[in-house]
Amino acid sequence: MSYYKILGFEKEPFSTSPDPEFLYLAQGHQATMTNVLIELRLRRGLSVVLGDVGTGKTTLSRKLIQALRERGDFIVHYVLDPCFETEYEFLYSLVRNFSINMDSYGGAGPEGGRASVLDLKEAVEKFLYEKTVIGNKTVVLIVDEAQKLSDSAMEMLRTILNYETNDTKLLQLVLFGQLELHAKITKIPNFMDRISFKYTLNPLSLSETREMIQFRIKQANYCSNARLFQEDAIEMIHKISQGYPRKITMLCHRALKQLVMKRKWAVDEEVVGEIVSEDMRAGWLTPTTHH
Repeated sequence: MSYYKILGFEKEPFSTSPDPEFLYLAQGHQATMTNVLIELRLRRGLSVVLGDVGTGKTTLSRKLIQALRERGDFIVHYVLDPCFETEYEFLYSLVRNFSINMDSYGGAGPEGGRASVLDLKEAVEKFLYEKTVIGNKTVVLIVDEAQKLSDSAMEMLRTILNYETNDTKLLQLVLFGQLELHAKITKIPNFMDRISFKYTLNPLSLSETREMIQFRIKQANYCSNARLFQEDAIEMIHKISQGYPRKITMLCHRALKQLVMKRKWAVDEEVVGEIVSEDMRAGWLTPTTHH
């Protein structure tokens, strides 16, 4: 029997999988979600969301995709690991993943041979025009881990952002990336001024950490009215995690497993302290890490 069922949950409350149903929308996440959706509806072109490792970018991107797919007027493609070495690789991935039929947009290349970069660019542009202007759909490309984009892929994105009518961009682009993406963007002429919305996600405050823990417990259908995490435990979790959602999630998961092993029914400072001591003995934490 799963540890979380022993404690009275229907689902695992602190899984690290990026499940949109378990995303607690802290103030920064909510602001990002709302603003990006507005930018997409207005077809403003480019939104950039930055954040350190573990601030919730991937889960937020999945939440955004879920929201868009619930509407019938968005065509969405999601790139999880954008390691494209050449312009050709990047454009070919767009053609494949947007299911663009090359024959419908001028053929696969001279005499049916391999399409050139120019052929692929023309096919993408015609596809975007057809879907956006004629079909009145909004085409969205969401890129996670965008700091991994090569210079040639970034340059290609800049080119595609030039595809527009008098009043609308043909492709809506949302980049989620670690903080080094900012430096990459600033190196490309005319890319920075194309950003319609930009935001940097920060770690959670103590009150947001408390709300996140309670939210995930509720989402997992906890069947008891008992207070599962004592206030002193929450304060310690916030201090150790420094407010990073992924670290909060992992600490809470380990704390619940400790409850089952120790046959206790509430996480207190002692339970969290044991986890910290264990990590310090194993060399995962230094005495300064949790001060």
